[in-house]
Amino acid sequence: MYQKVVCVEDPEEPPGCRQSVSACAFPAQAPALTFRQRHFPTASEQDWNDWRWQLRNRITSLKKLGRIIALSDSERQAMAFNGATLPLAVTPYYASLISPDNPGQPIRRTMVPTVSELLVSQGEEHDPLGEDGHSPVPGLVHRYPDRVLFLATDYCSSYCRYCTRSRMVGKRKGHSLARWQKAIAYIAANPAIRDVLLSGGDPLTMAEEQIEWLLSRLRRIPHVEMIRIGTKAPIVLPQRITPELTAMLRKYHPLWMSIHCTHPDELTPEAARACTMLADAGIPLGSQTVLLAGINDSVETMRKLMHGLVKIRVKPYYLYQCDPIMGSAHFRTPVSKGLEIYQGLRGHTTGYAVPNYVIDAPGGGGKIPLIPETVVGRDGNDLLIRNYEGNVYRYPDVIGAASHNS
Repeated sequence: MYQKVVCVEDPEEPPGCRQSVSACAFPAQAPALTFRQRHFPTASEQDWNDWRWQLRNRITSLKKLGRIIALSDSERQAMAFNGATLPLAVTPYYASLISPDNPGQPIRRTMVPTVSELLVSQGEEHDPLGEDGHSPVPGLVHRYPDRVLFLATDYCSSYCRYCTRSRMVGKRKGHSLARWQKAIAYIAANPAIRDVLLSGGDPLTMAEEQIEWLLSRLRRIPHVEMIRIGTKAPIVLPQRITPELTAMLRKYHPLWMSIHCTHPDELTPEAARACTMLADAGIPLGSQTVLLAGINDSVETMRKLMHGLVKIRVKPYYLYQCDPIMGSAHFRTPVSKGLEIYQGLRGHTTGYAVPNYVIDAPGGGGKIPLIPETVVGRDGNDLLIRNYEGNVYRYPDVIGAASHNS
């Protein structure tokens, strides 16, 4: 099932990407097969299932994109401002999920720029979360006492139009060993740090040797208890999840993974297979979903997404209010919409399928959970609480109770 392939030299590849690898043979799905035959007629199934081929053949220009979809005026005008917004990049696999004739399709809207990105609204900033101000060394964000965000690379296989780090990703710098060494030295010198999140960019766009170099160095630091990887690869580049990758990752437990997933249409057989391989390697999987206007901002869509994630062993973890990056107003919903969705999930489905709804506070305040009011008040010693149906119940609270240590 798994065959060796050799990648050829190509300037579009991220650094360190040229070596022999195994292509994970995903069973051909009808939409992807039809798409490949139409738009990449010289590509074999082996090519298609090779993650490095997917990276080399990303759709990155107006010309390439126009061959695949019927561009709207808004999309075409946005592409004319190349360099003014986040770069365009979509893997062929993920492009096969994009509607060629519906500009309003959710997956298309998350990948293809529109002129709305050029409109800056009040409160929007290049670095809304204040990450740069909490960066003691380049590529490391230390905002919480016991954990750090390690930005291993600025490269992604596909760029989401609402990306929190649109100010820095896609600049073709890849990764820097010198920056990595400084970040690791900082972590080693701060024993309060017990949790490291590898993100970027997408760490899984790097070669196994590079990922393992980072994991092995972090594992040598006694006070680092857990390592997490933030990625969208299982969704936009499922071919990346190979037996070789999972065999390497499982050597560095406890290792967790946060998977960025936005819409139920992303939960294809290929994505399910990738997540299954990771889960079978003993890696706990959690999802991170951004609430986006006109894309997933309904209870029905969100419930379908969360149920689909649970079925492929991904625990819904965070539902983020969209960060106010530059040109993001067309993506952001009112907070009341997020509370409505949370209320429509909590109690109406299994708790494992209900994510935490949070705002990552502008200015570096960290993640703040948002929940509908459940504490109604008090009546004497009784606490009045409201359930998911809106009914109020009494709980006999213990107030000023005497110590039981006597």
